[in-house]
Amino acid sequence: MFKLNKHMPLHDQEKPFSCDICGSSFSVKSTLKTHMRIHTGEKPYSCGICGSSFSQKSSLINHYRIHTGEKPFTCKICDSSFTQRSGLIIHNRTHTGEKPFSCEICGSSFARETHLTEHIRIHTGEKPYSCKICGSSFSQKSSLISHNRIHTGEKPFQCDICESSFCDKSTLTKHRRIHTGEKPYSCEICGSSFCEKSTLTKHLRVHSGDKPFSCEICESSFQRKSSLIQHILKHTGEKPYSCEICGALFSHKFSLLRHNRTHSGEKPFLCELCGSSFSHKSSLIIHNRTHNVKS
Repeated sequence: MFKLNKHMPLHDQEKPFSCDICGSSFSVKSTLKTHMRIHTGEKPYSCGICGSSFSQKSSLINHYRIHTGEKPFTCKICDSSFTQRSGLIIHNRTHTGEKPFSCEICGSSFARETHLTEHIRIHTGEKPYSCKICGSSFSQKSSLISHNRIHTGEKPFQCDICESSFCDKSTLTKHRRIHTGEKPYSCEICGSSFCEKSTLTKHLRVHSGDKPFSCEICESSFQRKSSLIQHILKHTGEKPYSCEICGALFSHKFSLLRHNRTHSGEKPFLCELCGSSFSHKSSLIIHNRTHNVKS
Protein backbone atom coordinates (compact mmCIF):
# COMPACT_ATOMS: atom_id res chain seq x y z
CA MET A 1 0.00 0.00 0.00
CA PHE A 2 1.49 3.34 -1.03
CA LYS A 3 0.42 6.86 -0.17
CA LEU A 4 -0.96 9.17 -2.89
CA ASN A 5 0.48 12.68 -3.05
CA LYS A 6 0.57 15.68 -5.42
CA HIS A 7 3.54 14.15 -7.26
CA MET A 8 1.60 11.13 -8.58
CA PRO A 9 -0.41 12.88 -11.36
CA LEU A 10 2.87 13.57 -13.19
CA HIS A 11 3.17 9.85 -14.01
CA ASP A 12 -0.30 9.25 -15.40
CA GLN A 13 -0.65 12.71 -17.09
CA GLU A 14 -3.72 13.46 -14.98
CA LYS A 15 -4.45 17.19 -14.70
CA PRO A 16 -7.21 17.55 -12.11
CA PHE A 17 -6.71 21.28 -11.41
CA SER A 18 -8.47 23.51 -13.96
CA CYS A 19 -8.60 27.28 -14.43
CA ASP A 20 -12.21 28.53 -14.24
CA ILE A 21 -11.37 31.48 -16.53
CA CYS A 22 -9.58 29.98 -19.55
CA GLY A 23 -9.94 26.24 -18.98
CA SER A 24 -6.22 25.43 -18.79
CA SER A 25 -5.53 22.38 -16.60
CA PHE A 26 -2.57 21.46 -14.41
CA SER A 27 -1.14 18.45 -12.60
CA VAL A 28 -0.29 20.38 -9.43
CA LYS A 29 -2.46 22.82 -7.51
CA SER A 30 0.45 25.22 -6.93
CA THR A 31 0.96 25.54 -10.70
CA LEU A 32 -2.71 26.50 -11.08
CA LYS A 33 -2.23 29.11 -8.37
CA THR A 34 0.74 30.59 -10.25
CA HIS A 35 -1.22 30.50 -13.51
CA MET A 36 -4.12 32.47 -12.02
CA ARG A 37 -1.82 35.48 -11.64
CA ILE A 38 -1.93 35.88 -15.44
CA HIS A 39 -5.62 36.72 -15.09
CA THR A 40 -5.48 38.64 -11.80
CA GLY A 41 -2.30 40.59 -12.58
CA GLU A 42 -1.00 39.75 -9.10
CA LYS A 43 2.79 40.15 -8.74
CA PRO A 44 3.70 39.16 -5.17
CA TYR A 45 7.50 38.95 -5.68
CA SER A 46 9.22 42.35 -5.53
CA CYS A 47 12.85 43.35 -6.12
CA GLY A 48 14.32 44.98 -3.02
CA ILE A 49 16.73 47.04 -5.14
CA CYS A 50 14.59 48.67 -7.87
CA GLY A 51 11.02 47.74 -6.83
CA SER A 52 10.15 45.74 -9.97
CA SER A 53 7.54 43.08 -9.25
CA PHE A 54 6.92 39.64 -10.73
CA SER A 55 4.25 36.96 -10.76
CA GLN A 56 6.75 34.12 -10.24
CA LYS A 57 9.62 33.70 -7.80
CA SER A 58 11.84 32.31 -10.58
CA SER A 59 11.36 35.52 -12.56
CA LEU A 60 12.49 37.57 -9.55
CA ILE A 61 15.59 35.39 -9.17
CA ASN A 62 16.44 35.92 -12.85
CA HIS A 63 15.83 39.66 -12.47
CA TYR A 64 18.24 40.00 -9.51
CA ARG A 65 21.09 38.98 -11.82
CA ILE A 66 20.69 42.31 -13.63
CA HIS A 67 21.82 44.01 -10.41
CA THR A 68 24.44 41.46 -9.32
CA GLY A 69 25.91 40.87 -12.77
CA GLU A 70 25.76 37.12 -12.16
CA LYS A 71 25.74 35.04 -15.37
CA PRO A 72 25.59 31.38 -14.32
CA PHE A 73 24.82 29.93 -17.77
CA THR A 74 27.99 29.56 -19.83
CA CYS A 75 28.49 28.48 -23.44
CA LYS A 76 30.82 25.46 -23.67
CA ILE A 77 32.05 26.53 -27.11
CA CYS A 78 32.97 30.22 -26.77
CA ASP A 79 32.62 30.86 -23.00
CA SER A 80 29.93 33.54 -23.43
CA SER A 81 27.77 33.72 -20.33
CA PHE A 82 24.14 34.65 -19.69
CA THR A 83 21.83 35.58 -16.83
CA GLN A 84 19.11 33.17 -18.00
CA ARG A 85 19.13 29.66 -19.41
CA SER A 86 16.89 30.82 -22.28
CA GLY A 87 19.60 33.30 -23.32
CA LEU A 88 22.14 30.47 -23.52
CA ILE A 89 19.75 28.30 -25.57
CA ILE A 90 19.24 31.11 -28.10
CA HIS A 91 23.00 31.85 -28.18
CA ASN A 92 23.87 28.21 -28.92
CA ARG A 93 22.00 28.55 -32.22
CA THR A 94 24.78 30.87 -33.45
CA HIS A 95 27.08 27.84 -33.30
CA THR A 96 24.65 25.19 -34.57
CA GLY A 97 23.02 27.40 -37.21
CA GLU A 98 19.62 26.24 -35.99
CA LYS A 99 16.72 28.50 -36.98
CA PRO A 100 13.55 26.83 -35.66
CA PHE A 101 11.14 29.73 -36.31
CA SER A 102 9.97 29.86 -39.94
CA CYS A 103 7.80 32.36 -41.81
CA GLU A 104 4.79 30.62 -43.35
CA ILE A 105 4.57 33.28 -46.07
CA CYS A 106 8.08 33.40 -47.56
CA GLY A 107 9.92 30.58 -45.78
CA SER A 108 12.56 32.76 -44.09
CA SER A 109 13.77 31.23 -40.82
CA PHE A 110 15.06 32.77 -37.60
CA ALA A 111 16.90 31.78 -34.43
CA ARG A 112 14.57 33.84 -32.21
CA GLU A 113 10.79 33.92 -32.12
CA THR A 114 10.88 37.71 -31.60
CA HIS A 115 12.80 38.09 -34.87
CA LEU A 116 10.13 36.07 -36.68
CA THR A 117 7.40 38.25 -35.17
CA GLU A 118 9.18 41.39 -36.42
CA HIS A 119 9.76 39.84 -39.85
CA ILE A 120 6.09 38.97 -40.36
CA ARG A 121 5.28 42.67 -40.14
CA ILE A 122 7.05 43.09 -43.50
CA HIS A 123 4.22 41.05 -45.02
CA THR A 124 1.35 42.44 -42.93
CA GLY A 125 2.51 46.07 -42.96
CA GLU A 126 1.79 46.27 -39.23
CA LYS A 127 3.59 49.11 -37.44
CA PRO A 128 2.56 48.94 -33.79
CA TYR A 129 5.17 51.38 -32.42
CA SER A 130 4.19 55.04 -32.88
CA CYS A 131 6.06 58.26 -32.14
CA LYS A 132 4.08 60.42 -29.69
CA ILE A 133 5.62 63.59 -31.11
CA CYS A 134 5.19 63.33 -34.90
CA GLY A 135 3.03 60.22 -35.30
CA SER A 136 5.53 58.22 -37.37
CA SER A 137 5.04 54.47 -36.89
CA PHE A 138 7.48 51.55 -36.98
CA SER A 139 7.42 47.76 -37.14
CA GLN A 140 10.17 47.39 -34.53
CA LYS A 141 10.51 48.96 -31.09
CA SER A 142 14.24 49.53 -31.65
CA SER A 143 13.41 51.64 -34.74
CA LEU A 144 11.09 53.83 -32.66
CA ILE A 145 13.79 54.30 -30.02
CA SER A 146 16.28 55.38 -32.70
CA HIS A 147 13.68 57.67 -34.30
CA ASN A 148 12.91 59.43 -31.01
CA ARG A 149 16.51 60.64 -30.93
CA ILE A 150 15.72 62.85 -33.94
CA HIS A 151 13.46 64.84 -31.61
CA THR A 152 15.72 64.75 -28.54
CA GLY A 153 18.97 65.33 -30.47
CA GLU A 154 20.56 62.45 -28.60
CA LYS A 155 23.46 60.76 -30.44
CA PRO A 156 24.86 58.12 -28.08
CA PHE A 157 26.95 56.22 -30.64
CA GLN A 158 30.31 57.93 -31.17
CA CYS A 159 33.07 57.12 -33.66
CA ASP A 160 36.34 56.43 -31.84
CA ILE A 161 38.36 57.71 -34.82
CA CYS A 162 36.83 61.10 -35.71
CA GLU A 163 34.34 61.53 -32.81
CA SER A 164 31.32 61.91 -35.10
CA SER A 165 28.18 60.77 -33.27
CA PHE A 166 25.02 59.05 -34.46
CA CYS A 167 21.47 58.21 -33.38
CA ASP A 168 21.80 54.46 -33.88
CA LYS A 169 24.51 51.79 -33.86
CA SER A 170 23.93 50.64 -37.45
CA THR A 171 24.68 54.14 -38.81
CA LEU A 172 27.89 54.23 -36.77
CA THR A 173 28.89 50.84 -38.19
CA LYS A 174 28.39 52.14 -41.75
CA HIS A 175 30.28 55.36 -40.93
CA ARG A 176 33.35 53.54 -39.62
CA ARG A 177 33.82 51.93 -43.03
CA ILE A 178 34.83 55.38 -44.31
CA HIS A 179 37.90 55.10 -42.08
CA THR A 180 38.61 51.38 -42.47
CA GLY A 181 37.83 51.18 -46.19
CA GLU A 182 35.84 48.02 -45.51
CA LYS A 183 33.44 47.04 -48.28
CA PRO A 184 31.74 43.82 -47.11
CA TYR A 185 29.09 43.61 -49.85
CA SER A 186 30.45 42.19 -53.10
CA CYS A 187 28.85 41.69 -56.51
CA GLU A 188 29.12 38.04 -57.55
CA ILE A 189 28.99 39.02 -61.23
CA CYS A 190 31.71 41.66 -61.61
CA GLY A 191 33.43 41.65 -58.22
CA SER A 192 32.66 45.28 -57.35
CA SER A 193 32.35 45.80 -53.60
CA PHE A 194 30.35 48.28 -51.55
CA CYS A 195 30.11 49.68 -48.03
CA GLU A 196 26.34 49.23 -47.78
CA LYS A 197 23.99 46.44 -48.80
CA SER A 198 21.54 48.94 -50.30
CA THR A 199 24.26 50.19 -52.68
CA LEU A 200 24.95 46.62 -53.81
CA THR A 201 21.22 46.12 -54.43
CA LYS A 202 21.17 49.20 -56.68
CA HIS A 203 24.34 48.07 -58.46
CA LEU A 204 22.90 44.64 -59.29
CA ARG A 205 20.28 46.36 -61.45
CA VAL A 206 23.09 47.31 -63.85
CA HIS A 207 23.51 43.60 -64.60
CA SER A 208 19.86 42.56 -64.43
CA GLY A 209 18.48 45.57 -66.30
CA ASP A 210 15.78 45.81 -63.65
CA LYS A 211 14.08 49.22 -63.50
CA PRO A 212 11.56 49.01 -60.64
CA PHE A 213 10.72 52.74 -60.44
CA SER A 214 8.14 53.77 -63.08
CA CYS A 215 6.74 57.18 -64.00
CA GLU A 216 2.93 57.23 -63.79
CA ILE A 217 2.74 59.98 -66.40
CA CYS A 218 4.80 58.62 -69.32
CA GLU A 219 5.68 55.10 -68.08
CA SER A 220 9.44 55.70 -68.27
CA SER A 221 11.24 53.42 -65.80
CA PHE A 222 14.43 53.85 -63.80
CA GLN A 223 16.87 51.80 -61.76
CA ARG A 224 16.99 54.34 -58.92
CA LYS A 225 14.22 56.14 -57.07
CA SER A 226 16.25 59.37 -57.12
CA SER A 227 16.34 59.22 -60.95
CA LEU A 228 12.55 58.88 -61.06
CA ILE A 229 12.14 61.89 -58.75
CA GLN A 230 14.38 63.97 -61.01
CA HIS A 231 12.47 62.79 -64.09
CA ILE A 232 9.07 63.75 -62.67
CA LEU A 233 10.29 67.35 -62.39
CA LYS A 234 10.28 67.49 -66.22
CA HIS A 235 6.53 66.91 -66.18
CA THR A 236 5.71 69.20 -63.27
CA GLY A 237 8.12 71.99 -64.21
CA GLU A 238 9.04 72.26 -60.54
CA LYS A 239 12.45 73.78 -59.78
CA PRO A 240 13.21 73.04 -56.12
CA TYR A 241 16.89 74.08 -56.18
CA SER A 242 17.52 77.83 -55.87
CA CYS A 243 20.74 79.87 -55.96
CA GLU A 244 21.29 81.70 -52.67
CA ILE A 245 23.13 84.52 -54.46
CA CYS A 246 20.93 85.45 -57.43
CA GLY A 247 17.78 83.41 -56.85
CA ALA A 248 17.98 81.41 -60.10
CA LEU A 249 15.93 78.18 -59.98
CA PHE A 250 16.87 74.72 -61.22
CA SER A 251 15.21 71.32 -61.55
CA HIS A 252 18.35 69.37 -60.77
CA LYS A 253 20.88 69.73 -57.98
CA PHE A 254 23.83 69.26 -60.33
CA SER A 255 22.52 72.18 -62.45
CA LEU A 256 22.58 74.41 -59.37
CA LEU A 257 26.13 73.28 -58.53
CA ARG A 258 27.23 74.06 -62.09
CA HIS A 259 25.52 77.46 -61.93
CA ASN A 260 27.23 78.34 -58.64
CA ARG A 261 30.58 78.30 -60.45
CA THR A 262 29.57 81.45 -62.29
CA HIS A 263 29.60 83.20 -58.91
CA SER A 264 32.61 81.47 -57.34
CA GLY A 265 34.79 81.52 -60.47
CA GLU A 266 35.69 77.88 -59.86
CA LYS A 267 37.03 76.10 -62.97
CA PRO A 268 37.55 72.43 -62.08
CA PHE A 269 37.89 71.11 -65.67
CA LEU A 270 41.50 71.39 -66.87
CA CYS A 271 42.89 70.90 -70.39
CA GLU A 272 45.85 68.52 -70.21
CA LEU A 273 47.43 69.97 -73.36
CA CYS A 274 47.50 73.71 -72.73
CA GLY A 275 46.44 74.10 -69.11
CA SER A 276 43.29 76.11 -69.83
CA SER A 277 40.54 75.62 -67.24
CA PHE A 278 36.75 75.74 -67.49
CA SER A 279 33.77 75.89 -65.17
CA HIS A 280 31.77 73.39 -67.24
CA LYS A 281 32.78 70.02 -68.66
CA SER A 282 30.98 70.80 -71.93
CA SER A 283 33.21 73.86 -72.38
CA LEU A 284 36.32 71.71 -71.95
CA ILE A 285 35.03 69.25 -74.59
CA ILE A 286 34.46 72.11 -77.09
CA HIS A 287 37.90 73.54 -76.28
CA ASN A 288 39.62 70.17 -76.87
CA ARG A 289 38.30 70.19 -80.44
CA THR A 290 40.50 73.18 -81.17
CA HIS A 291 43.54 71.04 -80.41
CA ASN A 292 42.28 68.27 -82.64
CA VAL A 293 41.76 70.74 -85.51
CA LYS A 294 45.30 72.12 -85.14
CA SER A 295 46.84 68.67 -85.08
